[in-house]
Amino acid sequence: MSVLVYAETSEGKFKKPAFEATAYGKKVAEQMQTNLVVLAINANDTTELYTYGAEKVISVSNDALKNFNAKIFANVIKQVAEKENAAVIVIEANTNGLYAAPMVAVQLNAGYASNVVALPSSTNPFTVKRKTFSNKAFNNTQISTDTKVLTLAKNSVGVHEIPVTGSTEEFSPELVACNLKSESIEKTSGKITIADADIVVSGGRGLKGPENWGMIEELAEVLGAATACSKPVSDLGWRPHSEHVGQTGKPVASNLYLAVGISGAIQHLAGVNSSKVKVVINNDPEAPFFKAADYGIVGDAFEVVPKLIEKLKEFKANNA
Repeated sequence: MSVLVYAETSEGKFKKPAFEATAYGKKVAEQMQTNLVVLAINANDTTELYTYGAEKVISVSNDALKNFNAKIFANVIKQVAEKENAAVIVIEANTNGLYAAPMVAVQLNAGYASNVVALPSSTNPFTVKRKTFSNKAFNNTQISTDTKVLTLAKNSVGVHEIPVTGSTEEFSPELVACNLKSESIEKTSGKITIADADIVVSGGRGLKGPENWGMIEELAEVLGAATACSKPVSDLGWRPHSEHVGQTGKPVASNLYLAVGISGAIQHLAGVNSSKVKVVINNDPEAPFFKAADYGIVGDAFEVVPKLIEKLKEFKANNA
């Protein structure tokens, strides 16, 4: 018996959620008094995972797995889970993971819990805490099947170093046939992506037009943040749809989410509610976002944001 973590890579590199999932898997393995196995596909350096508790890494290298395909990747995870007799499989709760995890669960006849936010409160019966109702509540879910599949919500348990002496084993899975193929993938370069950002600066219709987005980008640059926007902004074509965050866009689970000129529609709040600290700048004191925010500034964004940028630059200069 083992605990298996699928640690996702991007262009051969692991990102923060992969290390978070690995450390989480290690702690689950300790609770269950078993060992941790981590699956890495097309990774440049699997030894990075040893720092976070990966005692054994199963490395799969195959050019046919260069681009994510839920059906194929789910079957690879299933093969490794069977090979390693995995009782618990942990997958990141990102877009790819939430597609693949249910397929893994079906193939293994396993119970499935999505968006898990804590270590199991009990391993017998196996019980985990997870987000529900669009991140407005939590529930404790019991899984009674022999095999369990979990998706771990980003930034929910943190990244913890648990150094071990690990080993890496090469594995060549049989790839299932799939009619769905990616013809091209377009990626932004030179920017911090919403998925990877610890800080997100987001703008809404209160900015009045795309010509005013310079101050959002400047604030994001000073903070080392990603830029984002509300749905109306992307619908109007002011910003690309890749920056749309919310329930119908990209979910955000950053350490800091700063909303400028966003009133806070319920769909937007549902998509950003997992952020640790939420700050809103809006000239309407009755804006719904103020009820959900940790900190709020009632004021004109065109006055507040430039002053905030100025103070942040002064702070960075004095602490350089």
